[in-house]
Amino acid sequence: MRIAITGAAGLIGWHAHARLHAANCAARFKGEPAPFDIVALGHAAFEDDTELAAALAGARAVLHFAGVNRAPDDEVEAANPAIATRLSEACRAAGETPHIVYANSTHAASNTPYGRSKRRAGEILSKTPGGYTNLVLPHIFGEGARPFYNNVTATLIAKILANETPSINPDGRVQLLHAGAAAQAAIDAVVSGTTGRLEPAPRPISVPDLFETLKGFHDSYQQNIYPDLSAPFFRDLFNAYRAATYPGGWPRPLRLNTDPRGALFEAVKGGGGGQTFLSTTKPGITRGDHFHLDKVERFLVVQGEAVIRIRKVLSDEAWEYRVSGDAPAPVDMPTLHTHSIENIGDGDLLTLFWTHDLFDPANPDTFADQVLK
Repeated sequence: MRIAITGAAGLIGWHAHARLHAANCAARFKGEPAPFDIVALGHAAFEDDTELAAALAGARAVLHFAGVNRAPDDEVEAANPAIATRLSEACRAAGETPHIVYANSTHAASNTPYGRSKRRAGEILSKTPGGYTNLVLPHIFGEGARPFYNNVTATLIAKILANETPSINPDGRVQLLHAGAAAQAAIDAVVSGTTGRLEPAPRPISVPDLFETLKGFHDSYQQNIYPDLSAPFFRDLFNAYRAATYPGGWPRPLRLNTDPRGALFEAVKGGGGGQTFLSTTKPGITRGDHFHLDKVERFLVVQGEAVIRIRKVLSDEAWEYRVSGDAPAPVDMPTLHTHSIENIGDGDLLTLFWTHDLFDPANPDTFADQVLK
C-alpha cells in the first residue's frame, strides 16, 4: 500500500512514518514483502507541482499532518485551508482518490483563528474524491516533541532538565494523547477503511499534576530508580521524558561499594517488574541493530569493553558511547531509536540487559534496523 505522509518531519508525522517503517522492518526480517510504500513529504512539497504529483501517483492513502499553528493570526487562519486546497486540487489533477486521514484538532470547534482554520481545512478535504477520516486530536506529547512550541509536556520536561522552575497556571488542564497513539489511529483508519469522525480518548490531567509527575520521574531517575511503568500512559510519558535526556545524559556511572572482597553496585531499581538477562558476545561481534516502539531497555556492560550506538529512526545521526566493565555505567535505549552494542575488546563481553516488561513472542516490539547504514 502506497501511503503519503504530509508534515512527515513533525511530531505525529515522524511517529507515523516510524510505525510504518517498523511494519516494513518486521516484514523484511521474516523474508516477506514490505507492506507499505512510504512517501514522506515536507512543507516544501506543496510548492512543487512535480513533487506533489509524484507523491500522490498510485497513493492509496494520505496521512495529512502538515499544518500551521504558530504564526500571526491572519496567516494561521489562511494557511491550513490553503494547504488543504492544494492537496485536494493535486489529487484531482493526478486523477487519484486516496483515503485522506486529516489530523484535525479539538480546537476546530472554537471561534479562534486557529480553530476556524482547522475547521475550514477539514471541510475542504472532506469534499475531495475518495475516503475521508476526520481524526480529531487533543494535546499531543511524545518522543521528539519540541519544547517552547505549543507543547506543554515538552516544555515542562525541558525546564525540569535545566533545573528551572516553570510558571504554571494552577487551574490549567490538558487532555493528553501520545503521538504514537495518534499516529496508530491514523494508520489503522487507512488499513481498515474507517471513515468519518474519529476521536481517540485522551488522558485528562491538570498541568500542576503533569509537572509533579514529570518531576517525580526526573528525581527518581537521577537516583537510578525507574517509576512504575505498568500503566501505558505513564510508560509513554516516561519515554517522552527519557528521549529528552539524549544524547548528553549518558552513560551514567554507578556508585560502586568496594571493600577487600570486591565491589557491589545496584544495576536496576524499580520499574514495576520486568525481565533481566545476561549475554556474552565474542570480540568483534555486534548485537542489536533494532528499535522498539514502547519498550524501556537498559544495557549495562559488566565485563569487557564495548561501544553502544544509537540512531534516531529515519535519521542519519548516530551517537556512540564507550563503556567498560571496569567502570559499570548503564546506557538506556530510547524508544524509536535503533541501537546496537559491539564488543571492541580482546575477550568476551558480558552484558546485563533489562526491560520493563516480559518478552512476548507474539508481540516482541522489536524491529530490525541497522544503526550504521
